[in-house]
Amino acid sequence: MGLAWQQGPLATRSVGQFLVAEPLPERLLFAEPLRRRMRVKFGGQWMADSEDVVLLHEPDRYPVAFFPRPDVLEGVLVPETRTTKHRDLGTTTWFSVDIEDRQAQRAAWQFTDLPAYATVLRDRVAFAWRSMDAFYEEDDRIVGHAADLYHRIDIRRTSRHLVVRDGDRVVAETRRPLALYESGFAPRWYVPRDYIDESALTPVEGQTFCPYKGLASYYDIRQRERAAWSYLEAWPEVAAVSGWVSFEPDIVDVSLDGRKLVLEPGQVVIPHGIDRGLDPDELQQRSQI
Repeated sequence: MGLAWQQGPLATRSVGQFLVAEPLPERLLFAEPLRRRMRVKFGGQWMADSEDVVLLHEPDRYPVAFFPRPDVLEGVLVPETRTTKHRDLGTTTWFSVDIEDRQAQRAAWQFTDLPAYATVLRDRVAFAWRSMDAFYEEDDRIVGHAADLYHRIDIRRTSRHLVVRDGDRVVAETRRPLALYESGFAPRWYVPRDYIDESALTPVEGQTFCPYKGLASYYDIRQRERAAWSYLEAWPEVAAVSGWVSFEPDIVDVSLDGRKLVLEPGQVVIPHGIDRGLDPDELQQRSQI
């Protein structure tokens, strides 16, 4: 989730509320220093490298990293004739990125007529995530979109009694699931393989990608499509759930301490689509420069 995406505090579908006397504006934008070195690679070269990146949080959008123009490789930004208008930040000038024999159109943009309240973005440029070869924080690749500083995942052990049923058949039962708490989402419960009747799980083609957890693989349970999923090689930050299985409570019956779980607000994930098409092998090689 994070600050402005999904059901975050600045999103238009926020699950929480600001306790203030007067209504807030319909849209709140938030900009802050990233305070991390960030680099952009294109055409085999580092075309941007900065420790002075500003992160823009805009309602219902992924966070966007803005680089100072002096920290962008000279001569790679080629102005395009077309401009657009941002509803809050004014005229948007677009650039192609051109390095030797590589070119990407509409690959970068800059706000060139900023209102007085948004001068923190003056003389800064952002790069289209899907157009670049890769983005890095220090030497670690960041995949999907700029990392949201307010997105957090906590994994907790528990002795609660979790049972998964497909009709009368018990698919999983354990008193040692893991609870995964992710910013703004209702909890997800992961079950170790030893407590699952794996003959009930039919692997299906197609994976989804989470910038914070990695690649998810899915399973059907009889005619119940994509009723369960697992991060078979979860990223190190969430390694505790690697290989464990979670079940979708609106597709199969999942009970916790005798209480049937339902799909709570915030559970439906808006798919990530900002990155270019990446194959699973490339996603797993995040630290290779």
